[in-house]
Amino acid sequence: MKITFLGTSSMIPTADRNHNSILFDYENEHILIDCGEGTQRQFRIGNINPVKITKILITHWHGDHVLGLPGLLQNLSRHNYNKTLEVYGPKGTANFFKNMFSWFYTDVQLKIKIKEVEEGVFFENEYFILKATKLNHRVPCLGYSFIEKDKRKININYLKKFGLTNNPIIADLIKGKDIVWNKNKIKAKDATFVEKGKKFVYLLDSAYSKHLENFCKGADLLLCEATFADDMKEFAKEFGHMTAGQAATLAKKANVKKLIITHFSQRYKDTNVLLKEARKIFSNTIAARDLMQTEI
Repeated sequence: MKITFLGTSSMIPTADRNHNSILFDYENEHILIDCGEGTQRQFRIGNINPVKITKILITHWHGDHVLGLPGLLQNLSRHNYNKTLEVYGPKGTANFFKNMFSWFYTDVQLKIKIKEVEEGVFFENEYFILKATKLNHRVPCLGYSFIEKDKRKININYLKKFGLTNNPIIADLIKGKDIVWNKNKIKAKDATFVEKGKKFVYLLDSAYSKHLENFCKGADLLLCEATFADDMKEFAKEFGHMTAGQAATLAKKANVKKLIITHFSQRYKDTNVLLKEARKIFSNTIAARDLMQTEI
């Protein structure tokens, strides 16, 4: 799993920070979460081909999270994007999407499937699920989590005792079925082990809310907004945002493994003030930078 930060600013970009967007890569899935103004240029600067995108998740329809969509879609169309682009977002997304194409003349020709999301699981396949929760913001807004399903792996050293190292029958063990090999009964529980799937949570934009502790619980990585420093806590709450200290408190209470803060107000030319406040509460915290990449 790899995350590329295409933008880390909040409402107003800076010379060093573009509007919000990340690309989440997992196997053959390439999920773009939010698409602020300038996102397609960030793809170019990062030498990333946007045609690889399989899904777009929209947290909400404030401009700093979606104004890059028209340009990106035109880019995909011009580059002969031949997949069905799956777009997920909060209530109203289908209407916003339709209106977006009335802003200007466009010849975008893409197969687009739009699904408006409420709460809970909204996508599932053999390998992972995607869940959403409502956030406390000024407009309908969603937080997202990617949860990888547990994998059953083969205990190679155990199977070597039976002279079984490479045979199609091993597939039954992976399915949890006991097998018989050379008159020996081999139990799946002995010949395999379960590798726990990883969890990634993305929270932009939201004031602190108790229910988020359960939504983030046990995450391997929490990517959370830290728009303001703690001395602006009341101002943050008024506009539906979190401070660095609140993001760290959430990470600590949810027992996550790692926290990355982002969505920084333009007033902070140096994000170290936010990073220091967060680390006082949750030491394993990193401040995101544009085009930074991290693996889970």
